[in-house]
Amino acid sequence: MVKLQADLKKFEEAGAQVIAISYDPVDVLARFAEQKKITFLLVSDPDSKVIKAFGILNADAKGKAAGVPNPGTFLLDKEGVIRAKLFKGGFVQRPSNDELLNAIKEVK
Repeated sequence: MVKLQADLKKFEEAGAQVIAISYDPVDVLARFAEQKKITFLLVSDPDSKVIKAFGILNADAKGKAAGVPNPGTFLLDKEGVIRAKLFKGGFVQRPSNDELLNAIKEVK
């Protein structure tokens, strides 16, 4: 999320709105946003309803990690239609901002 914030202006100039969805509670996301200076929308999904709906629930995560998603990025158009899905595999591997910006240009 910090890397997305660093290039937020570029995403906005490309016509994109950045939104992050996390299974973390609102208070945790609020502290994170304040500490890391995140200004885009962070959505709390504590029951992982959206995570499950997008089919990205990490079924192997147990205990405190239950509900955690397999990280990925979805590009949706203004009507809410998914136009692209970007996944790298693994929890810490995410598409770079350049890859995301290129994907945004491709789906326009």
